[in-house]
Formats: sequence, C-alpha cells, structure tokens
Amino acid sequence: MSGIDNRGEAFENKFAHDEALKFKAEARRNKLLGLWAAEKIGKNENQAEEYAKEVIRSDFEEPGDEDVFRKIREDFDNAGVEQSDHQIRRTMDDLMAEAIEQIQQEG
Repeated sequence: MSGIDNRGEAFENKFAHDEALKFKAEARRNKLLGLWAAEKIGKNENQAEEYAKEVIRSDFEEPGDEDVFRKIREDFDNAGVEQSDHQIRRTMDDLMAEAIEQIQQEG
C-alpha cells in the first residue's frame, strides 16, 4: 500500500506546486498588465505602481481573467484610451508568457 500512498502524495505535492506557480504567474502578469495600462492612461511612476496593485487586487473578484479584463477595459474607457478588447486580451496573453518566463528564470 505504501507505493500507492507515495504516488498519491507525490501527485498532491505536484498539483500544489503547479497551482502555486500558476498563482504567482497570474499575479506577476497582473502587475505587468497594470504597469502597461498605467502607461497608456498616463499615470506617473508612483501612480503606476499603485495602479498595478489595484489590477492585482481586481483578480480576486471572481475565478478567471474576466475581472482583470473588465477593470482594464473600464479604466481605458474612462480615460479615453483607444484599445480594442482583442488588443487588451492579446496583451494579457503576451504578459502571461513573459511572467512565466521571468518566474522560470528566477528559479
């Protein structure tokens, strides 16, 4: 029985590790996204850092990326920034890839 128990425990550990990396990558992506959007909106460096934190916090509203997308879309609309939904989503995807790469390089 210990062989089965060990495999089950290994699977659980891998799942927990993968979920932690996913969470870290999403948070990193959201920070990068917030900094990108802040630049488009015209925020200064200090405002950009605070805005990036707002974007990170917006991801806790519901599962998935729609809450983050809605925040960026609404803020762009309010600021008169012209970006299509497709451009925002593409940037989200590109920045997720960048976030994963950064995390992998760290270690």
